[in-house]
This record gives sequence, C-alpha cells and structure tokens, in this order.
Amino acid sequence: MLIQVKAAALNPKDILIRKGKFKIATGSKFPMRTGHDLAGIIVDSNDSKTYKNGDEVYGMINGWKARTCAEFISISEMEIYHKPSNLSFEDAAGIPLAGQTALQAIRDLCKLKTNQKILINGASGGVGTLAIQISKVLKGHVTTVSSGRNLDFCQSFGADIMIDYSKIKITDLDEKFDVFFDVFGNYSFPKVKHLLTKKGIYISTVPSSKIILEQLKNPFRKKKAKLVVVKSKSADLKWFKEKIEANMIKPVTDKIFSLEEIRDAQTYIETKRAKGKIIIKIDV
Repeated sequence: MLIQVKAAALNPKDILIRKGKFKIATGSKFPMRTGHDLAGIIVDSNDSKTYKNGDEVYGMINGWKARTCAEFISISEMEIYHKPSNLSFEDAAGIPLAGQTALQAIRDLCKLKTNQKILINGASGGVGTLAIQISKVLKGHVTTVSSGRNLDFCQSFGADIMIDYSKIKITDLDEKFDVFFDVFGNYSFPKVKHLLTKKGIYISTVPSSKIILEQLKNPFRKKKAKLVVVKSKSADLKWFKEKIEANMIKPVTDKIFSLEEIRDAQTYIETKRAKGKIIIKIDV
C-alpha cells in the first residue's frame, strides 16, 4: 500500500545504519535512507480487504532497509495497523519499533508473569519507558536504572524501585531478578548473570557476536541469554492500540523535528540523553 507519511521516528538503529555498522544487512551504497517507524494516511490501499484510502495507520518497516523519513512510502499491510484514535500522528509514530521491541522481549521472550521482578537498564529512553509500562500491564515488579535526573520520570510510568547508576553499582546489588532487560546495551550476560534467579533471563536489544554466542549456550544452562529481534506485526500494533485507547499505556515524545532538521535530530539522539522518542514531522 502507499502511505502519505505524517510523522516518522528515529531510533538508535538509524544511527547504526547511517554509520555503516551493518552493511552486511543494509548494503554499502550511500547515501542511505533512514527511519523505520511511521504514522500516516493510506492514499492507495491496493484493493486491501482490511484497509481503505483515508485510513489513519501506524507501523514499522521490517528489516534494516529503512525509508520512513520521506513524504510517501510503500509498505505491506502486515506491518501496520489502525492508529490509536487518541494519539496524534507524532505520538503514534513513536510506538511501533520501541514498543514492539519491549513487548516482544518482555511478553514473548521472557514471558513475564505476575509479581516477577524485572530490571530495566536504560529505562528513560524510547524502549525503556514503554518497557516499564508493559511490565506493569503484565503485573510485574519493576526496577529501573537511569541517571539521577530521570528517577521521578521513571516512577511516573509505574516503576517500583528506581536506581541512579551514578550512585549505585548495578553489579553489586544483592537482589535477584527474573529478567534483566538491557535496553542500553552496556552490560553483558556474564557480568550480570549473578543477578538472575535460577531460571532468570537476560535480554539484550543490541546485536553482537557475543550475545549470539551466549544464545548458543542456552540449552546447557538454566539461566538464559537472549537477543530480541523486533518484527512489526499487526497483532502487536493492535495490542498497543487497545492499551493506549484504554489509557493503560502512553507514548513518550521528547522532541519533534521537521524533515529539514533531521540532521539535528540525528545529532540529538546520539547524545543518548533523550527522554522518550525523537519524532520527525513531515509536511506534504
């Protein structure tokens, strides 16, 4: 289908692509397009039985070849869903990649259960803020790790315990967790496995040879290391739509840039100080 993009979102993934870190997946020819998230309006439904022209939708392009920072894109209907009715295009665009990353990690890979303890490292960013909310929807007990200035921010999304990484060394904690969700990507499984319960799970969002090797060892141990590889699914976007419209989950938008300001947006996301999502507003 052809969609008129009203807003797109940037993610750390876009920075990696721009820097050529994953040429094996993206190809090596530059300049290279960026942007995986989008919210917009269908202008050509291509005879879809589910969508019609004029429908407001949101979603994410799968894979590593991004292109949503544009006025129009073509996309499979399997990668989108109807936009939450109570969100602007800008707020909706910030949900798909970050939200589905957190949901597929917490609900699907580790199957978080009621009262289980999850530690979220890097909790104040786009994935982290949604991970807190998803964990609370699933009735988990949430400990967040962030800078001191973001402790109240994390608590506002339902965090039970907030840790300032500048004051407390995470690896020295006495507490055990059922899940260690390393959103920020600065702790390896070997460094934190002592913090896991007997059948605890470590989950990383950052692809690397180390985490792939750790996954290969999983059949031989009770504690597991996993990498979440997000995939856009209509069913998961529907899940978010229902929870957002029920006011159980809310998006977190830090800053909105115009398409002409995309260089500034990329520079800002590289500071790693964003509180929530960085959005590109696209006027056609």
